This record gives sequence, C-alpha cells and structure tokens, in this order.
Amino acid sequence: MKYTIVLPAIIAFVISALLCPVVIPFLQKLKFGQFIRDEGPKAHQKKSGTPTMGGVIFIVSVIVTSLFYMKDYPAIIPVAFSTLGFGIIGFMDDYIKVVKKRNLGLTPLQKMAGQFVITGVFIYYLMNFTDAGTGILIPFTGGFENGLYIHLPWWLFIIFMFIVFLGTVNGTNFTDGLDGLLSSVTVLVAVFLTVVSMGINSGLSPITAAVAGSLLGFLLFNVYPARVFMGDTGSLALGGFVAATASMMNMQLFIIIFGLIYLVEVVSVMIQVTYFKKTGGKRFFKMAPIHHHFELCGWPETKVVAIFSIVTAILCLIGFLAL
Repeated sequence: MKYTIVLPAIIAFVISALLCPVVIPFLQKLKFGQFIRDEGPKAHQKKSGTPTMGGVIFIVSVIVTSLFYMKDYPAIIPVAFSTLGFGIIGFMDDYIKVVKKRNLGLTPLQKMAGQFVITGVFIYYLMNFTDAGTGILIPFTGGFENGLYIHLPWWLFIIFMFIVFLGTVNGTNFTDGLDGLLSSVTVLVAVFLTVVSMGINSGLSPITAAVAGSLLGFLLFNVYPARVFMGDTGSLALGGFVAATASMMNMQLFIIIFGLIYLVEVVSVMIQVTYFKKTGGKRFFKMAPIHHHFELCGWPETKVVAIFSIVTAILCLIGFLAL
C-alpha cells in the first residue's frame, strides 16, 4: 500500500507544491490572467487578472508521477491518456481565450470534436485491451463480486460511454467557479476511487493517489483567496480522469452518487437556460451554475466550498455502501 498509494500521493504533492511558486509568476509574466464576466457576481471582479491555466501544474504532476508506475501498472495508461487528452483540449481553449483575447475560446464544434476523439480512443482501448469490457455495475446490488451488471450491445455501450464522458467533463467544468471548489470536491472523489481501487486490486491506485496528492499541492495556492485558477485546462482534465477511472472499474453509474455535485451543477445550468427561454427572460436561480446562486443568497464563497465538500464526503460514503 505504501508504494502504490502513499508514495505516489507524496511525490505528486511535492511536485505540485514546488511547481506552483515557479509557474504562477510565469503565468503572470505572460499575462495569462482570468477574464471575469460582467454578469457574474460583483465580488468576483477583484479576481480579474488572477493567473489561470494552472491546471497545467497538477497535470504535469500526475503524469510525471504516473510514469514511474506505468510499467508495473499498465491499467493507469488509459486513465492518464484521458486526463492528459482532455487537459490539452482545455489548454487550447484557455490559450485562445486568454492569449488570443477571444472570450469564447474554442468554438462549441471544435471543443466537441476534440472531446469525441479522446473519448472514442478511450472507448476503443477499454473494449479491446482491458478486462473491464462492456459491463456496467449497478449500485446497491452486491458489489463487484456478487452485484448485478448491465451488459449493453456494443453500439449502445458506446453511446452510453459518450454520455458518461461528456456529462462528467462538462460537470467538472461547471463546478470550477469558486476558489478551491473543484479542487476540494475532486480530492475527495480521488480518495474514494483510490480506496475502491485498492479494495479490488484494479491497478489504478497509483494514478488516483497521484491526483489526490497533486490537487492537495495545488490547493495550497488555489484556496480562497486563490493565487491561481486551474482554468479549463484543469477542469476538463479532472473530468476526463473521473470518467476514465470509473469506467475502468465498471463504475460508470456510481458517478451519479460520488459525483452528484458535478451533475447538480450541469442540471442547474440546463434548468436555468430552459426556464429563461420558456418564460421570456425570467430566472429560476439567481445565477447558474448553482454555486453562484448560493453566493447571491448571501453565502460566503468559503462556506459554499466547505458545504459542497462536506456533501461530497457524505456522497462518497454512500458510494461505499453501494458497493
């Protein structure tokens, strides 16, 4: 355990914590600062110019740490690929927004195309080169050994996997809106996935532990008041990590449990947009994603992050009960 969990977590933490003081001034020098929308919470305007694209820090930390384990734990290769692949898409999006001064970054079609390519490659690898196959474990049915599995036709499984990946990635992207929010929530998710991985000996624990450690190092500089934001570079990478890791353990449906915060963030945006269109301009929430709604209700930013993290911790415990 100490070599597959503790050591990669410590290595990733140290790399991330050491990179932050080096990379943050570099991002500031390049003027890779966050643009804050005028329609956002007024309290966020003071964050304008805070270095973004900081997700590069923990992505490098995770990949470097994983390289030490890939030979003995090949199961981490597709997870690392998904994490890095979605991180590259996010980096391109951030680069266009921040450097090229195009507020929308990649076009929706470009971003979707990139996500389809990374997801498609992962699905092909999952179905042809792993033991996971097309099985989908149903929560609360007896766990990995005695539980019930859904076995979809290959074409329906592919559609299902695209929904899982795109839903999770967009969920983590929407969750990244407050100092330390996505980092805190995903640290807990990564710890949950690490414990499960160790329990079933999936061979994924080195990378799940590395993600937890790297995010803890990043949080030293990302907690309120944040000195760096992860940007789409980090939020998309984390979505790719969560979706890939869960899929490698046939736990796609469990994302609804331990990743419920991600789902709620996406659904809140969908409700807001639909209600706005149907009512001719009225809002269901004060602002979406829903973490901004609570901010505008008077909750301090730190309270929103703390409560969302506590809820995630409870959801992870429920996830254990579902096994």
